Amino acid sequence: MSGGSKLQLLSPLDVDAPLPPGIDPARVFGEIRFGEDCADGDAFPCLRVCSPTLVPANPWRAVWLSDHALAAGRHGQVAYRHDDELMYGVISVDESTFVDTPSTSALQQAAEFAYREVFAALAHAGFPGLLRVWNYLPRINEIENGVERYRKFNIGRQDAFAACGRALTGRVPAASALGVRHGALEIGFFAVRRALLAVENPRQVSAYHYPETYGPRSPTFSRAAVSSSMVQDVLFISGTASIVGHQTLHHGDVAAQTRETLVNIDTVLAEAARVAPLLSPAREDLACLGYVRDPADLETIRAEVRRVIGDETQVCYVQADVCRTDLLVEIEASGGHPTQGARS
Repeated sequence: MSGGSKLQLLSPLDVDAPLPPGIDPARVFGEIRFGEDCADGDAFPCLRVCSPTLVPANPWRAVWLSDHALAAGRHGQVAYRHDDELMYGVISVDESTFVDTPSTSALQQAAEFAYREVFAALAHAGFPGLLRVWNYLPRINEIENGVERYRKFNIGRQDAFAACGRALTGRVPAASALGVRHGALEIGFFAVRRALLAVENPRQVSAYHYPETYGPRSPTFSRAAVSSSMVQDVLFISGTASIVGHQTLHHGDVAAQTRETLVNIDTVLAEAARVAPLLSPAREDLACLGYVRDPADLETIRAEVRRVIGDETQVCYVQADVCRTDLLVEIEASGGHPTQGARS
């Protein structure tokens, strides 16, 4: 390993297709596989998202690359690969290995355990800056013993942040948390050796300052995060939805929710450019992933996305449950890196 990182994305690729010619497997950080019955990847850290794929329709994967060879490792239950500046890792935790107690649910325990494992792996490998996290958990909106599962997840996540001496506000990672149909608690992440730059949305209350209306613990994430420790500045935009202030807007109107979501993404792009002047994110250069609660809404969502941002921006879609029951669509994005793959 030598020199700074240059992150690249291959997406979408057919889940069973080999890497394109000329791509050295030694340069692969890892992948995210989408599909209702997706299996682990063969050789790389693999984040599995067990949800139906919509666009592309067949199971597909996103593969993250470095521009040079990587070191591979495992610490506890976290598998990872890294170069000099950037680390990608995954962990899968079976919730059924934990038991509900009067004070803590199995999911809360699983989430805390998973994040403690992540922080231990970061300390072991020397990448303290947790940059971007993807969280996928079954039945995210289901009520168990009077408490929504997403709220239980938030308690466990925040407990791990606090126990490991991590900030609960301010410089926290970009993140998404989506509900899948079945499987384990699946978490994937990028981390950096140096500090990240967290970005908030001036139209929204920071998630970590949400009132208790949304649960006993606030979600621990920023609206976006920038890493400037690599050769290029890279922006990760968290899962973004139709929220202004802290409230959901346009209840039951998926077209209006999509438009509001895109306004929020544009606002985050502008704020990222303000706080990170060397970053010049362009909407058409983003790689986007849309999470659709009801597949029947897909074409309405796609039409609004095309109307607002045109056909140049790459947008893939999967079915997933968004963290609030009144949210019908969520879109996440990344930019500042080359993306190779079929336009969707």
